[in-house]
Amino acid sequence: MSSDVLHLLHTQPDPQRLAAWAARHRLLDAQGDLGYALHALLHAAFGEHAPQPFRYLDAEQGLLAYTRLSPAELAQCAALADPDAAAALGLGQTLRHAGMNARPFPLLWPAGHVLGFEVRVRPIVREGKTGRERDAFLAAVEKSGGAELNRSVVYVQWLRELLARQGGAELVDASVTRYQLLGVTRKGSKGSGTDARQSRLVTGPDAVLAGQLRVTDPQAFAQLLGTGVGRHRAFGFGMLLLRSARA
Repeated sequence: MSSDVLHLLHTQPDPQRLAAWAARHRLLDAQGDLGYALHALLHAAFGEHAPQPFRYLDAEQGLLAYTRLSPAELAQCAALADPDAAAALGLGQTLRHAGMNARPFPLLWPAGHVLGFEVRVRPIVREGKTGRERDAFLAAVEKSGGAELNRSVVYVQWLRELLARQGGAELVDASVTRYQLLGVTRKGSKGSGTDARQSRLVTGPDAVLAGQLRVTDPQAFAQLLGTGVGRHRAFGFGMLLLRSARA
């Protein structure tokens, strides 16, 4: 396993098996978000080596994730996984031949290099002493005294500032390509045991932004790729999908 390489894993979860597995473990989301179920499923299949960040595109395109494990190591984990979890993730097919659906992804990019990107994010800010999460757009409207603001512009600025704080890259340009309000399932803190953890539905913004970024610090950018952008990265948000920059 090279420290200079991530592997981009692609799996094709089986929608019916995934729904059955999530229902059995009481992880179905009332609003249809699969983030928590996929988070749990990846950990059931790969344990402490669960690939993260990840992005579930849809039933046809499947799931993408970054991992530092090699294809052979992924295949070993899949071979030891719970059969139901492996079947729900489609691992019986995708990793039958090591490397078929996991390819090296360069981790170190030179400073100044411009890349195209797409990222699904939860554009939220945390409020003062309470730490309560709030839609970045609503917080900006309140701060402006109720002035009319453009949601897309606010979210792009939110991402610009977030990248500046996390380090490694700066935003060149971006736009919001998809937005919805989405309630996502989260587990509360543990009580007397694992079963005492209560589910709660947290409603907030779910946005996809696409554009171009410029690498400012190769090492910090490598860390950014491996950890993801923003909050809720363990639940399907924050994975930077990269492509060649526009001419």
